[in-house]
Amino acid sequence: MKIAVVGAWHVHTHEYATAIQENPKSELCCLWDDNPERGQAMAQTLGVPFQPDLDAIWADSSIDGVQITTATNLHKEVLLAAAKAGKHIFTEKVLALTNEDAREIAQAVKDSGVKFTISYPHKTQPPIKAAKALVESGKLGQITYARVHNYHNGSVAPQADGSLGWLPPHFYDPVQTGGGAMMDLGAHPMYTLHWFLGEPKSIVSQFTEVTHRGVEDNAVSVIEFEGGAIGVSETGFVTGGNGYLLEMSGTQGALLVHNGKLEYSCPETEGKVVEMADLPAPSPLPIHGWIDACCGEGEAPNGMDEAVALTKLMVGAYQSYATGKKYLF
Repeated sequence: MKIAVVGAWHVHTHEYATAIQENPKSELCCLWDDNPERGQAMAQTLGVPFQPDLDAIWADSSIDGVQITTATNLHKEVLLAAAKAGKHIFTEKVLALTNEDAREIAQAVKDSGVKFTISYPHKTQPPIKAAKALVESGKLGQITYARVHNYHNGSVAPQADGSLGWLPPHFYDPVQTGGGAMMDLGAHPMYTLHWFLGEPKSIVSQFTEVTHRGVEDNAVSVIEFEGGAIGVSETGFVTGGNGYLLEMSGTQGALLVHNGKLEYSCPETEGKVVEMADLPAPSPLPIHGWIDACCGEGEAPNGMDEAVALTKLMVGAYQSYATGKKYLF
């Protein structure tokens, strides 16, 4: 399977492209970026040709699929073009910046028949997979509360040159990104909460700028879900130490995912907190699952319904903060 990289903008561009190169079923054939200097540098790092003409990728019948890692505000344009050209699509989150664009992309991809995957890697991790199975077993009863805390120090970590932060400057450009920490790192709590709790009813948000770079770098959204559960999505670029935590509480028990472990309590444990000893194996990363599906093996993970759902949550989160009011879905 021949795959082209479309966009070197995202911090995960190299990670995904390397995964394509390491997969025996795929070949990385070229890379395009709207910034030629950035694109040429990444292409050289990967050892593939830089393609300056994006239309040439769409027109090349030997290219089977594309890795979309452009700026988020370019997603609609490139995703629609990829679908029209019949290229299988692997994309970084989020899908789009508006619900209308997300629906237009979804229809185009559906009509094209191409395989589509959006990158939700947390769903592949053993303790989170185990938490999902535990919730679905009913041992915790009805889930009433869930909190996902996902932070890193990308805006404040000291660098060798004396600057602060390892995130590239364009991650603070509200036009290119559509937002700050919630739009980027906060996507993981958002899709996880949707995966566990289903459809949202309302959302309220509080965002702050700790480093004053033009977008929020510290953010929390509180979501009401159908059935009465409350979900809390916490994220930011300004926190060291506690990078990830998932906690869930139900009418009969609770669980906690932290430091790669899953601890839980329920009637089966007599209410005592125990660590789950036998975690499941990790699932293949989404890009490998997508390649498998494109090669006729299994279903592409994290399909269009999940992608549209994440856009809906993000639109609600940002509308709530912009208006200072609860957003109703």
